[in-house]
Amino acid sequence: MSEYQYYEFAAVDQQLTEQAQSELRSRSTRATITASCFINEYHWGNLKGEPLDWVERFFDAHVYSSSWGNCRLLLRIPRDVIDAKVIFDCVDTPGHSASASMPTAFEVNRTAQHSILDWSFNDDSGEHARFYEQADGPGWMARLLPLRDELLRGDTRPLYLGWLARLVNGELRDSDREPPLPNGLQTLTPAQASLAEFMMLDPDWLAAAAETSPPLLADVDDDARFEPWLLELTAAEMRDALRQLLRGNAQETERGLRTRFLNWDRTRNPSRAEPVTRRTVAEIDARRDAARALRLRRERAANDAAEVRRIAERRRYLNSLIEHESTTWERIDTTLQRGSGHAYGQAFQLLQDLAEAYACVKNDAAFRRGLVRLMAKHGNRGVWVKRLMNGGFMWTPKT
Repeated sequence: MSEYQYYEFAAVDQQLTEQAQSELRSRSTRATITASCFINEYHWGNLKGEPLDWVERFFDAHVYSSSWGNCRLLLRIPRDVIDAKVIFDCVDTPGHSASASMPTAFEVNRTAQHSILDWSFNDDSGEHARFYEQADGPGWMARLLPLRDELLRGDTRPLYLGWLARLVNGELRDSDREPPLPNGLQTLTPAQASLAEFMMLDPDWLAAAAETSPPLLADVDDDARFEPWLLELTAAEMRDALRQLLRGNAQETERGLRTRFLNWDRTRNPSRAEPVTRRTVAEIDARRDAARALRLRRERAANDAAEVRRIAERRRYLNSLIEHESTTWERIDTTLQRGSGHAYGQAFQLLQDLAEAYACVKNDAAFRRGLVRLMAKHGNRGVWVKRLMNGGFMWTPKT
């Protein structure tokens, strides 16, 4: 396919003003622009703007993909939602960074009000057909945008996946230590699984990293964590939260309450936010072969089970042809009467299946008798006869 670039931006917390839409329209006459999005494909030109600047000024999310193997995700969140130290543990590795020719796989840009999280992947090898054999961009925004809500609710797994992408990208040393390991890394949400797919994360690295990740806390455990903090809220604070809900500001209210709770929880339970030990890259790498072996065993088991199901389904289908053999021969006859090439193809496939079914019950003679009867009606169809001869069901008479 020709050169291809896909740009999509989404405004979530606040819709675009008419002025903002007008400014964006001045950058592109072909783009789809609404109060909540900007979408455009480029086959010869380029975006007349800087995505990072657009996200800082207008949007909460951006997805990019190109036919030469680059893709990028930007998410803008209020900077006080996630502890800055947790973010920087994922993006900062003293004294080491990606090369100039290979941008970092995960970084953060902080403004006065926001943190803009930036995941990117570069297919430098050109081996991933996803990029050059199809238009890769459409659909990713819908799959990845839920990550923003997960981050706003305090889920740090997308940040850890960003750090892991840096590891796979060759940006880290064996002695570098992982960021705080989040719970639930073995049971990613659909959006987080999509992020791993978007970033082409090696499944064995992911499995090795997730090996010691504790399971997610159950809802009842969350309720137990919330209760002491709720008891500390004043009546005025509760009334203010209810007032905001009644005004229709549910998202902002939830975000504010959750941020306050998480800050309180980090102060009250520092050991929960900061594990005592963190593995080095080398320690995670040491478990990668075991993760790969486990994955291969599971894949073989799944393939074997699928093959057993396929064989059983095939056997049921063949048995049904024998159980209703008269109907099957009539179907072939009726199909041949249409006289088209497509009909001949359908009839030939059904005949092959019927021949296999008769072979399974060791009754080839019944098949030959049925074929003789069929050819008495359709033996003058040259194309059909040729198909049978090529398929080994007929033979050329001796001269």
